[in-house]
Amino acid sequence: MIETVTDITAGWPRESRAAARAVVETYGEPHEITTSLLTWYEVGPWKRVVVSRTCYEHNFPAPHLDVVECVVDYRVPSSKCSAVVAFDGSVTVDRTAGEGSARCHDERANLLALNLVHDIVMGDRDAQQARDYYAQEFSAFRRELPAPYMERLYFEPARSSAGDPDVAVLAEEDFECAAHEGGFADRDEYASPMEVRQIKRRR
Repeated sequence: MIETVTDITAGWPRESRAAARAVVETYGEPHEITTSLLTWYEVGPWKRVVVSRTCYEHNFPAPHLDVVECVVDYRVPSSKCSAVVAFDGSVTVDRTAGEGSARCHDERANLLALNLVHDIVMGDRDAQQARDYYAQEFSAFRRELPAPYMERLYFEPARSSAGDPDVAVLAEEDFECAAHEGGFADRDEYASPMEVRQIKRRR
């Protein structure tokens, strides 16, 4: 028997169930369903939308629970990462994958957060200015006043890979030499800490 979203989320917290219903109403049935996550791919402006059973307590700008994560392809320069993190702890930057995401109680709040991340990256606001604007627009939205940053993304997510593979600091020959000295020269994968201890005992 195939379980539906309603079946899966029946035992979820109220906030998670409500968030799941809202995303289903907007984008239809999720592409992946597990007992703890619902995932949609390439819907709306998003690379990925995830609703989680787990609720994360978040007090900015007012107490609420984070249950909906929205992901875009977006490169945040390393020089801007600390400012982005200072702006909102529910914003995540994955430099290697080239992704930026926001997690909040709904999609509109995530639009607001990611638009402000873009402002920070472009140098239009610092972290505190972004926090102040977030609170201002969030409050305006609740009063049914204009809140443009909660209507759509004001930037284009990356059209090609935004990933940052970083730079190698070990030459290939140095890496191979270290693997030989460590007893892993003939292995194709990294050894676990337990394997390292076993090899050391054998030596």
